[in-house]
Amino acid sequence: MSAVHTCTPGTGTTPDPAADMSHGARDLRWLLENFVEEVPGARSVAVVSSDGLLLLSSAAGPPSLPASGPDGGAARPVETRMDLAAVVSGLASLTVGAARLMDGGRVRQTTVAMDGGMLVVMSISDGSLLGVHTSADSDISVVAYHMALFVGRAGHVLTPALRGELRQAMETAG
Repeated sequence: MSAVHTCTPGTGTTPDPAADMSHGARDLRWLLENFVEEVPGARSVAVVSSDGLLLLSSAAGPPSLPASGPDGGAARPVETRMDLAAVVSGLASLTVGAARLMDGGRVRQTTVAMDGGMLVVMSISDGSLLGVHTSADSDISVVAYHMALFVGRAGHVLTPALRGELRQAMETAG
């Protein structure tokens, strides 16, 4: 789902957007790419800040149904990633509100099972969120296990400075 291209002068390859990133940002990106490679059925993954901004995402995988953009053509991957970030943020806000109303404590995970897939959202220690859209036949226990590993590892590197760097990178990429 996610490919990293390196830039070699004179070869015509695409520049690597990670080349100008800090060590922490490259580590987080590596964690995300590793997650996508190891989790069967993962279609797309997004790391979203506590205020709903997309910090990092995988390239969107093939949807089960054709997605269309405003002009009726295929939706662009950037729009798909932004849509996932918005849904993850909104869903997390809704479940946190429900937990408050029900005196349920902290929300650790939210899962939405659909005919065509699943959406799983987990909190990262700093208030950021990890959202994963999977295929319908994905094993939820495998997805949740890998998400917990990601959250545990990302929580240590996702500092305020790194969040700012990732936001800036997403703004210039979009």
